Order: sequence, then structure tokens, then C-alpha cells
Amino acid sequence: MSDLIWLSEAQMRRIEPYFPLSHGVPRVDDRRIISGIIVIRNGLRWRDAPAEYGPAKTIYNLFIRWSRMGVFNKIFAALSAKGDKPDQLMIHATHLKAHRTAASLLKKGLYPDVSDAPKAA
Repeated sequence: MSDLIWLSEAQMRRIEPYFPLSHGVPRVDDRRIISGIIVIRNGLRWRDAPAEYGPAKTIYNLFIRWSRMGVFNKIFAALSAKGDKPDQLMIHATHLKAHRTAASLLKKGLYPDVSDAPKAA
């Protein structure tokens, strides 16, 4: 179990105020489930979750429910607001789509080329 990723107690204390209240039914171990969500959302399939994080269905259901409630958005907004402005911003490009004619805009001179790349002949 030492090779699994777990949120620390300090990390949990920072995000716990944004968790929704439990209504009657006691929740499972939040630290275990949230740690599982972080690992799975970074490359695993839900059904491949290590058993130490809990049942895959529980992890999936909590992720979907809290996503719809905006819990994760509130956590990310609060954590990012506490820091300084970043020097760099990065975009994960696999989620961006470009129109099929976007590649030809440079050739037509409709979009300025600002790169230092050598020009094709």
C-alpha cells in the first residue's frame, strides 16, 4: 500500500470545508475516496482502482455527484485564489479542438506567425 497516493491530513483540512454535509447516512472515509478520485482522474479507468481506495462504484458515484454539485470547482477555485498569480499558464491540449481550416490560416496570411520555427519551403 506504500506505492499508493494518499492526501495528507493537512491537505484534507484545506479542502474539507468545501465538502457537502452528510444527510443521515454517514459517509465513507473521505480521504480514501478523494485520494482514489485523484489517482483515477489522472490515468486509470474507474474499474481499475486499487481496492485500498474503496469500491470503484463508490468512487465513481461520489465523483459524479460532487461534480454535478460543483464541489470540485469550489475546491479548485479556493485553492487557486490563495496563491500568487502564476508566471506561466499551461493548457492540456488534448481537450482543445481547432476547426479544420485553422491550419491554413497561417499560409493565407490571416494569422500572424509569432513562432521562431524555420519556415517551410
